[in-house]
Amino acid sequence: MDTETADKNAEKDARKDETLEDYTLRYAPHSFRRWGSGTVAITALGGIAYLADFSIGASIAISFGTANAILAILFAAAVIFMTGLPVAYYAARYNIDLDLITRGAGFGYYGSVITAVIFASFTFIFFALEGSIMAQGLLVGLGVPLWVGYLASTLIVLPLVIYGMKALSKLQLWTTPFWLILMAAPVIYLLSSQPGVVGDWLAYTGTEGYGGVSLAAVMLGAGVCLALMGQIGEQIDYLRFMPAKTRENRGRWWAAVLAAGPGWVILGAAKQMIGALLAFYLMSKMADSAATEPVRQFLAIFSEMLPLWAALALSVILVVISQIKINVTNAYSGSLAWTNAFTRITRHYPGRIVFVVVNLAIALALMEGNMFAVLNNILGFYSNCAIAWVVVVATDIVVNKYLLGLSPKAPEYRRGMLYAVNPVGTIAFTAAAGLAIAAYFGLLGAFLSSYSPLIAVAVGVILPPILAALTGGRYYLARGDDGIASPRFTPDGTPSAERFTCVSCEAEFERPDVVYSAHHDGVVCSLCRAVEPLGVRS
Repeated sequence: MDTETADKNAEKDARKDETLEDYTLRYAPHSFRRWGSGTVAITALGGIAYLADFSIGASIAISFGTANAILAILFAAAVIFMTGLPVAYYAARYNIDLDLITRGAGFGYYGSVITAVIFASFTFIFFALEGSIMAQGLLVGLGVPLWVGYLASTLIVLPLVIYGMKALSKLQLWTTPFWLILMAAPVIYLLSSQPGVVGDWLAYTGTEGYGGVSLAAVMLGAGVCLALMGQIGEQIDYLRFMPAKTRENRGRWWAAVLAAGPGWVILGAAKQMIGALLAFYLMSKMADSAATEPVRQFLAIFSEMLPLWAALALSVILVVISQIKINVTNAYSGSLAWTNAFTRITRHYPGRIVFVVVNLAIALALMEGNMFAVLNNILGFYSNCAIAWVVVVATDIVVNKYLLGLSPKAPEYRRGMLYAVNPVGTIAFTAAAGLAIAAYFGLLGAFLSSYSPLIAVAVGVILPPILAALTGGRYYLARGDDGIASPRFTPDGTPSAERFTCVSCEAEFERPDVVYSAHHDGVVCSLCRAVEPLGVRS
């Protein structure tokens, strides 16, 4: 057997081994979704155990003052919730991830490659932030050099991510109670033992000289918080495994979607405010320049509750548990995003595991470059891209699909069924992100430089309906018939569980994930269709 044949066989095997691959580029079928709504929700919420929220809230409050920080956090949370709800519903209802949703929500088959790369960037940026926080904890608690801590925080995640949802659901379920107790206990202790600290904290005006409430300061702070908008993509990577919505489970189903989808931001906003409070308390006690480091925030409170050795131990345990819980999600979601982009560009599927390593390597390089020191700058810039992407997709779902009927309601992501590029989403995203970034860097004037998040939101909401109307919605589907007589969805909109055998890889797939191929003269799965050479007949 020659090398080329062996490589093709290995790729074919990877396509068939969907238990390990976790349905990387395709619909998650009924046969794989064996978890209840509660299990999926807890697993998804476990992915927001990150401590970067504490650093973000602390950084904003220290710079702009507590009042401006609180308003910025609340404004960002409202925007994230409203934009996250439609995409979370769509993912849970149709069991596909945000990249697959993006393809049919205005971007086209190749047009969404850029958003897949943006999402992959989100995952390794936040992996690096969390890895840096863990390394800080190991340095403070155990004296481990930072570079060793960076390496350890990367390698510890690798074996946990390989086995996908099966391993991650168990990890998140087991560790969530310990994480909640360790995070909540010192905050409750501080508020009960020193209630006066809240009043002093609320009066804090920050270091940038804004004094009282300032709209510019609120928008600058919100821009940092809105960088977290991409987190909905990670929540969706779990929500796509939700069970089908039925009349019997619809209450539990909706509760799980709301809690684990856009509801993540409620806990996130609370953590940001707590981080601002703990940083203020730390500075008032010690004038500590490291007040934005979560390990030092919690160590300061634990030290008042317990002997120093116990305080150090609990602080390190909290940091390590939090880092593992979020970074398995960052590494997992990043591998999905990279695989999606790579497979479409090259028409070659190396398997998800390859990109777990790629994502971890990039994150490690960022940690070694001490990106934690420029946290606000990185997040403030990145937020413009994340906002533009999610707002455009959410607008397409709510307005173009459901209100105006200019975009097909049923999701489509399969090659051959979509145009390569849909101008509706790609132009709207490019304009929203481009104008927001230009404003952020002052190219649109000093006044607008503080309002780049609002520009990204406004353009992302306004342009998709206009572009869809101008194009008559004709660029959403290249063809309306996939060549299979059986319907993809049941009358109530649930994806069909009817199974078909792919004539290319010879594995079985459910109806939403297959298409007729004239080249093969039979039914093929979406991934086999994705890796076919250019020019092959649909």
